[in-house]
Amino acid sequence: MTKNHADLALFLATSGHSGVDRVMRNLVPEFARYGLRIDLLKVGGHGPYWEELPDNARTVDLGVSHVSTALPALVRYLRRNRPKVLLSDKDKVNRTALMARALARVDTRVAVRIGTTVSKNLERRGWWARHSQLASIRLLYRYADSILTPSEGAAGDLAKIAGLPMAAVTVVPSPVLTDRFAAMAEETVDHPWFAPGEPPVILGVGELCARKDFATLLKAFAELRRGGRPCRLIIGGEGRQRSKLLQLARDLGISEDIDLPGFLANPYAYMRRAKVFGLTSICEGMPVVLIEAMACGTPVVSTDCPSGPREVLRDGRYGSLIPVGDSSALAGKIAEMLDNPTSSEALSEATVPYTITNSAWRYLDALDLLKGDV
Repeated sequence: MTKNHADLALFLATSGHSGVDRVMRNLVPEFARYGLRIDLLKVGGHGPYWEELPDNARTVDLGVSHVSTALPALVRYLRRNRPKVLLSDKDKVNRTALMARALARVDTRVAVRIGTTVSKNLERRGWWARHSQLASIRLLYRYADSILTPSEGAAGDLAKIAGLPMAAVTVVPSPVLTDRFAAMAEETVDHPWFAPGEPPVILGVGELCARKDFATLLKAFAELRRGGRPCRLIIGGEGRQRSKLLQLARDLGISEDIDLPGFLANPYAYMRRAKVFGLTSICEGMPVVLIEAMACGTPVVSTDCPSGPREVLRDGRYGSLIPVGDSSALAGKIAEMLDNPTSSEALSEATVPYTITNSAWRYLDALDLLKGDV
């Protein structure tokens, strides 16, 4: 490998505001501190979007606008640049990366990551989509040099689906707590509901999609308001279900007490000031926002979905777990948390594994990039 070739290439195609975006925006600067040469392979119209890159990282535009058409461009990149490791994230991108390496016939190692519980994601798809994706995972993932997931639950699920031993999947904690995290959490929030004397704010953050099930959070909030408890609800994020959620809020009679402000450039400042954070996902791989909220000192209530929340909350030690889709249970636990919040000391203790330093080291160890030959 010549000195101009990348040690690590990242092949990603995200929404620009997903958990993968946050994970990779946190990891890249930390990877760069190790002196690695990094190529960020760009698919047009997709994230991650970078405000600033380290000197030893560069963007390589593949000249395509969709993962489905990226295969030839990725093959050309691999043949010309021959990075030491290619890391991809999310299933369609992973399959493209593995096929590209096979067609390029290069010695680049391919590491694939999946941040969700695959079997739960597939439950909501049609028969053909579900079975074709299962077949491709079973066919292709065995050729990956590394398979990464953010939780034990997601790892076990993926190993079973891929027909691989559990040892073939490496659990790597998500890089949540960066050097700037505390300072960002203390930044001011330009929202009138956080003014002194205002009712407590319940917060949710994430993509407005079916998997996040914010409808359950709205129903739980409506139940709290019917019970006479003064409070407000903010859900930060963008997504296809925005109009549906706003209509549900109108149907529930809570429109005056909820706000969907869209994508939050700094969600930590909102988390720091909220009284309870609610996670209502149907499935996760490892819920980054749950860890972020806890690190901000905000008590949390979460669905006991596969997978991640139970691991983060240590079986309920650090926050309440409720059944998926159970709005009444959620309302009850939010009320309990408002009255008797988890201590900030306990929340801080729970988030220790998710520092950027620990996570980046674990990633590079899994990618075999900690040796002196990079």
